[in-house]
Amino acid sequence: MAAPCRHVGHHIQKNGRFLRININQLFACRSFGLTSALQQQATDLHKESKEAIIIPRKKSWNKEAVLEALASTVQRDPTAYPYQFQDDPYLSPRTSVEFKLFSLSQESGRAAAKYFVNSNPKLFTKDFAEPHIPCLMPESVALRLEEVSQEALEERISLRKVSAAVEMYDQLLQSGTAVSMETTHKLLDLICLYCDRDPVQEGAPQTEDREEEEEEDGRRKPMGRRVTDFLKFTWKENNNAERIFNLLPERDTRCYSALIRGMVKHGAYAKAFNLYEDLLNNRLSADVHIFNALISVVPDVRKKNNERWDLIAELLNQMNEQKVRPNLLTFNSVLKALRQFSFLAKTFSPQILNEMKALGIAPSLATYEHILTVFFYKSASSGPSNMAVLQDVLTELEGTSFTCQDPNDVLFFATAMKLCLDNKDLELGYKVHSLVEVGENWRLLGDSYQQGLYYGRFFNLLCLMEDIDVVLKWYSRIVPSLLYPNPQGMKNLLQALDTDSRLDLLPTIWKDIKTLGHDNKVDLVEELLSLMARDEHSVEVQESFAACALDVKSVFDGRPKKEWSTSSLSHISILLLRANKLQKAWDMLQLFKDKNRVPSGALLSSFLTACRCSASPQRAVELVQLSAAFSLPTTPELAKRTLAEFELNDEQRSIVSEFEAAPEKEE
Repeated sequence: MAAPCRHVGHHIQKNGRFLRININQLFACRSFGLTSALQQQATDLHKESKEAIIIPRKKSWNKEAVLEALASTVQRDPTAYPYQFQDDPYLSPRTSVEFKLFSLSQESGRAAAKYFVNSNPKLFTKDFAEPHIPCLMPESVALRLEEVSQEALEERISLRKVSAAVEMYDQLLQSGTAVSMETTHKLLDLICLYCDRDPVQEGAPQTEDREEEEEEDGRRKPMGRRVTDFLKFTWKENNNAERIFNLLPERDTRCYSALIRGMVKHGAYAKAFNLYEDLLNNRLSADVHIFNALISVVPDVRKKNNERWDLIAELLNQMNEQKVRPNLLTFNSVLKALRQFSFLAKTFSPQILNEMKALGIAPSLATYEHILTVFFYKSASSGPSNMAVLQDVLTELEGTSFTCQDPNDVLFFATAMKLCLDNKDLELGYKVHSLVEVGENWRLLGDSYQQGLYYGRFFNLLCLMEDIDVVLKWYSRIVPSLLYPNPQGMKNLLQALDTDSRLDLLPTIWKDIKTLGHDNKVDLVEELLSLMARDEHSVEVQESFAACALDVKSVFDGRPKKEWSTSSLSHISILLLRANKLQKAWDMLQLFKDKNRVPSGALLSSFLTACRCSASPQRAVELVQLSAAFSLPTTPELAKRTLAEFELNDEQRSIVSEFEAAPEKEE
């Protein structure tokens, strides 16, 4: 057993070194052909410098030049809310829940307004914007051509009227009018994209067909419509796309491409591969889009990893035989499929990088994200050699401004920061963040959810590894403008304050906890109270802690359903005692009775000490009685201390003496 394990470990380590070498070679190859081009450019500039320089009398600028110049002078305000909420002071989210709610509300209102404008274009004919802003004007959604013609068909296709376009196509065939192949391609693309259904217009109410489908499914779906709702339709047998495809006298590659991609998009993977076989039987060559679609669903049509790789290799070989040049999305699809191969992916991924290098295709952020996921398949597999891969990637990408080339490009930064957090590598974390701040790379952080993941991981890494002063600096920069920390993030911040002995800032953090809506998280609140009650501090700090404890109590009192824990009651009582707030502490002690909680002997001993300092013998007697009511084993000790440390009258002494002798009678 040990020998195979050593063999596998040696094999993985060897492939790791091999991939790093390939990455370095690929990076070196990225400057291919630049030297001669730069020399030629320098020669041209030298020739031009000898010519006369003509200064134009007038410089023409584009219409957005002034706005772009003004925008370049403004930096992000870390104290402000996200820009999308600044137009309406009532939409200023304080918590992550409010952020989601306000974002959805704003988007819903925008969609409803757009639907109203498009439905009533005659009411919105004046254009006051300068320069012209097309998205603020009504869209042309009404059909203008009613006669049966190819122009009317193209109009319906451009307006994305699926049902109307299919109906017009059938009328053209019935009238004997030939439809051009280009228009047929557009029609098939439209039908396959929307799965033979009319797309739902933004802001439009639900149709009856949609409601009938929900009832047929036997369950009602949420009323809130999401983007993913458009992708839930499945490919139906013999739909209009297949019917029109079968009616074509001649079918070219573009027709096959439309159907295959539609089948892949809407879950008919087996039919897509069958149609591809039909394409080959008709002696046609596929295009790169067909291969990209088929490669992306290989893990769904094959169960075993070796069968999956054999199918991918077969498709790549067929691309070579058909002389179809792969593009970036082809290799990214292969790498994405390899992510499901577990450890075998480390063997095949270097071969993919070699192919990219041979074809001169530069990787995108999605390529690097797939590579990192392959090499960090499990947290247990991470190590120095794997972190060196991340180091090489970040070194090559340093200072580079990116544009989105693949939909998965937006996953790179969150994945890279997750690896830095898992391996507690602060230096690489800073490198990742410096790359985000280059140019407009921040746009590739993804949607609000992905952005929250990235900044949450970055903040947690800072709390674990960085000095507290630096952590607080970053905290003020990104909260709440870029991040609404979750309860775990606030716990990490509390631990960072504890590590660097800055517990005096806990009351300030408590205010932020309330603002972020985490004051209902019992674990987080108890962590805060335990840190404040653990040690004694200066008088000023104890006063601020007591005020914070009373604020916590008021929050709990405002939620009757919230259960008090024994530790929370004890911590608040101790904090009030240390601030010499004996009456309020005594009120907390009464809550133990009301909430059926039992105080600790140490807490009652602290109460007795406070009673002695304030010269309150009657309260000391009541404390002994309360201890006896809870049947605490420390009751005799409290009674002895009360008799020895307080000046009691005969009645009080008689009461306390009974509790002092009680254990002896039980024996």
